Amino acid sequence: MSMSRTATPAIPIVALDVGSAEEALALARRVGDRCRFFKVGSELFTAAGPAVVHSLQRELGADIFLDLKFNDIPNTVAGAVRSAAMLGVRLLTVHASGGRAMLEAAQDAWMGVRADGGDGAGAGGVLAVTVLTSFDAVALGAAWGRGAGLSVEREVLRLAADAVEAGVHGVVCSGEEAASVHAAQGDRLALLVPGIRLPGGETHDQRRVMTPSAARRAGARYLVLGRAVTAAADPAVAMEAVLGELAGVERER
Repeated sequence: MSMSRTATPAIPIVALDVGSAEEALALARRVGDRCRFFKVGSELFTAAGPAVVHSLQRELGADIFLDLKFNDIPNTVAGAVRSAAMLGVRLLTVHASGGRAMLEAAQDAWMGVRADGGDGAGAGGVLAVTVLTSFDAVALGAAWGRGAGLSVEREVLRLAADAVEAGVHGVVCSGEEAASVHAAQGDRLALLVPGIRLPGGETHDQRRVMTPSAARRAGARYLVLGRAVTAAADPAVAMEAVLGELAGVERER
C-alpha cells in the first residue's frame, strides 16, 4: 500500500543564507551529516551561481532546494525552470501569484527535463509560493492594495487551489496555514513550511512562524530551518534537537 506524503518522515532543509560559496560549504559542514538537504536562495545564488549547487552536490552529496521564486511571463519562467531542473536540484520555487498559466508552464518545463532521467520527477519538483511568511493580514492587504481586511488564510487557500489545478508538486505556506491547506487538498500537494523555529527561538523578520513538531502535525512534508540552526553556537547540536523533536511526532503517527 502506498504511503501518503504526510505518512512518510518529514524532510528538514537547512537554509544557506550566506553570501559566498565558501561560507555555504563551511556552514553545511558545520551542520554535519544530520542534514544533507540545503536551501540555496537568491543571495547565495546571485553571488556564486550554479557552481555552488554543483559544489554542494559533489562535495557533500547534498540535495538542493533552489529557492529563487520565479515570477514572470510563462515562457520566461519555463526557461528558468528548465535550466534549474538541469542542475539536478530536487525542489525549486515559483510564485503562485504568477497565475495558473505560469504554474502550468513551470510544471511542463520541469517534467520535460526530469521525467525521463536523473532521480525522476517524483522525487521532488516545482513548489508554488503562496504568501511569504514576512506578511501578516495588514501587510498583505497593503501590498495587494486591498486594505487591512484581506485574509492571509483565504489567499493561501486560493493560491493552493491554483497550484493543484496546475499539477505542481506542492506549495510553500506558513505553518499557520498548513493544516487548512492539507485539509482542503489532502495529499495532492506536498507542503513546504519555512520560518521554523525551535521553542523559545527568535522570530527575526518573519511574522508567521512555527516549531518543527507543530508544523509537522499540521501536515508539512518539508521544513526549512534558517537561523534556528545556522546561527546556533553549534549548528550540529541544534539540528539534532530538531530531529529529536520531529522523531517524537513520527512516533505518534
